[in-house]
Amino acid sequence: MKKFLSLFLFPILAFGQSNLNDVDALIQKKQFKKAEQLVSDYLELHPNNLKAIELLGDAYGHQKKWDDAIFQYEKLVVYEETNANYHYKYGGALGMKALSISKLKALGIIGDVKGAFLKAAELDKNHIPTRWALVELYMQLPGIIGGSKSKSLHYAEELEVLSKVDGYLAKGYIYEYDDEPKLAEKYYKMAIKEGGSVTCYNKLTTLYENEEEPEKAIETIEAAHKKHQRNAMHYQIGKVAAEYNIELQKGERCLQTYLDNYSAEDGVPKAWAHYRLAQIHMHKKNKQEALKYIDLAIAELPKIKPFKKQKEKILSL
Repeated sequence: MKKFLSLFLFPILAFGQSNLNDVDALIQKKQFKKAEQLVSDYLELHPNNLKAIELLGDAYGHQKKWDDAIFQYEKLVVYEETNANYHYKYGGALGMKALSISKLKALGIIGDVKGAFLKAAELDKNHIPTRWALVELYMQLPGIIGGSKSKSLHYAEELEVLSKVDGYLAKGYIYEYDDEPKLAEKYYKMAIKEGGSVTCYNKLTTLYENEEEPEKAIETIEAAHKKHQRNAMHYQIGKVAAEYNIELQKGERCLQTYLDNYSAEDGVPKAWAHYRLAQIHMHKKNKQEALKYIDLAIAELPKIKPFKKQKEKILSL
């Protein structure tokens, strides 16, 4: 395996537990290639260290190297077949591989995916991620190969016993996936009342957007911002306003606030806020202002196709 110099690579004889902590830290920082290199070197001396094998599998998984991740996680379930988390990660990597290949080829591994998740659920009655995986798997699989809404709801019920918020969110997901928006709305609102996390608000907001109810989406984002005070929510309001041509003044004001208070932690690059401002000014027929903002967006992220298409629309005004 090709080596490269890094402040994170130490003499191989000095490797110890602290180095595995370094690998974990690198993964948290999304420096996955460096993590892969460091833990691979560690495993040359300690080939049976389960923590190192798991971290290597994680590093591969984050890079979407599904076959490599599967190989590492399979070692774990062989070494320690009673560990629920190992079965969960093995099933997860298999599942992600299934999504990356043809449907015909995926059919050959779906059974292994399901088997790994079911084994994890059997081994650990309190393992929340596994039950989430089963909720999604049974909803997404066609009935002919084992998909089942009733089984999905069964694991949602198990989730609700372990965590009411997770249970409500899972049921919201099931009903949204099954095109029952009123029931999905009911459970997402229950999740907000029970937990009120940003995730809970985002699920309800996304539902309203998908159902083309932008006023409700904005109302939900505003309620979330009142509780959590996240600058990113200013962008969300501006995005909905721009996309649906509603509450344009509020949308413009929120996007300007987003830009004024922007930090890397907000997630969405400033270029996208400029793009939304361009959309808003196009709705207002303010061609020069729209051009100003779309040019800013293109200057910051020149390869984004929607920006270029938006400029063409503006120029045609």
